[in-house]
Amino acid sequence: MITTHHLQSSIEKYALPFQRMDDLNPLIQRASKAKFVLLGEASHGTSEYYTTRTEITKQLIEKFDFSFIAVEGDWPSCYEVNHYIKGYTSEYKDAKEVLKAFHRWPSWMWANEEVLELVEWLRAYNQRSKKKVGFYGLDVYSLWESMEAIVQHLRNIQSPYLDKAIRAFECFEPFSRRGEQYGVSAVFYGKDCMDEVIDLLNAIQWDRNMYKDDEADLNLLVNALVTTNAEHYYHTMITDDNESWNIRDRHMVEVLGLVADFYGKEAKGVVWEHNTHIGDARFTDMATEGLVNVGQLTREKYERENIYAVGFGAYKGTVIAATKWGEPYKVMPVLEAVSDSWEYYLHLAGSENKILLFDEQNKEEFQPAIGHRAIGVVYHPHLEHLGNYVPSQISDRYDAFIYFDDSHALRPLFVESKMV
Repeated sequence: MITTHHLQSSIEKYALPFQRMDDLNPLIQRASKAKFVLLGEASHGTSEYYTTRTEITKQLIEKFDFSFIAVEGDWPSCYEVNHYIKGYTSEYKDAKEVLKAFHRWPSWMWANEEVLELVEWLRAYNQRSKKKVGFYGLDVYSLWESMEAIVQHLRNIQSPYLDKAIRAFECFEPFSRRGEQYGVSAVFYGKDCMDEVIDLLNAIQWDRNMYKDDEADLNLLVNALVTTNAEHYYHTMITDDNESWNIRDRHMVEVLGLVADFYGKEAKGVVWEHNTHIGDARFTDMATEGLVNVGQLTREKYERENIYAVGFGAYKGTVIAATKWGEPYKVMPVLEAVSDSWEYYLHLAGSENKILLFDEQNKEEFQPAIGHRAIGVVYHPHLEHLGNYVPSQISDRYDAFIYFDDSHALRPLFVESKMV
């Protein structure tokens, strides 16, 4: 059995240098054979994670005919980007304008200079391509925005289900667009909107003959699904935080499947999410807590060979995050990784950026369960040793890993005020 004492020499033996974007080619070649390529990040605020994912994504689209990008973002905001890059709207003069659609905290995750470059590239690509690449959000948080989109769409097509949508929307209105307020009401006071949203979703799902089965209908269906699963998520969050996590990740896999079906049986997609979502939960301590995630669920649903998961990490640097939920972002230090962590051994093996590709030849050498840093939108650098390291069997959790010895903070487009 390989122990942590051997990790440094194993990294030195198998790591590939990552000094320029061309060094990604061996990884991209392997990833191109998958149906879904899952690109992670160790934080939501590190520039190198975004720029590297952008390069991988461009290559997969241009050279290997990948059809869409799906991200850890709200469906309605991402759908605005989708319309912009496909040239379906003249509402926005440029990519910076459309990224204002990301107004819910933490807006910096998608309204940043790094994503701006990707969005403009996607628009230019679609203008010269017969097949238009899409951009979609997989997350569950946009309950009120999704309800608004449903009501507007059903009103536009004069749907007989408009009254159902309005009743569901009115049920949620007293909670001031605060999911936690709805959850408390549902759990402790028995005032929930479950019947209304299930009634609406069933109507939309089962009476598909009234729709043209185009992208507007996909938008309607996913917004209805968001509304239903968001109700379930906020309802559950108050009493069972683990199960609410599972609701969220199952929702993201369900939406991913709907998007892939829309593009056809041969469609291939790129997913951008945090490592904690795309790295298979079965090979972390998440499994002992009964948690599942996108990495696990997609491998189970589509078979492992059809999923290629890439983890990301850094030894030190800076990051965009907040000290409390809803507070304005700050540039914070990322301290040197703690000893006996995955990032620590990668640094010991040489202070340069690296790529590791895991396969049957080397997989066993990277299976010890050791800490792997994860930074969220809320972060306290000097306390990270207390809870920011996830014990992980790296070569089982991912198919490849990209390491930066010194990383830099993301560049937000807009100054973010405190969430009210």
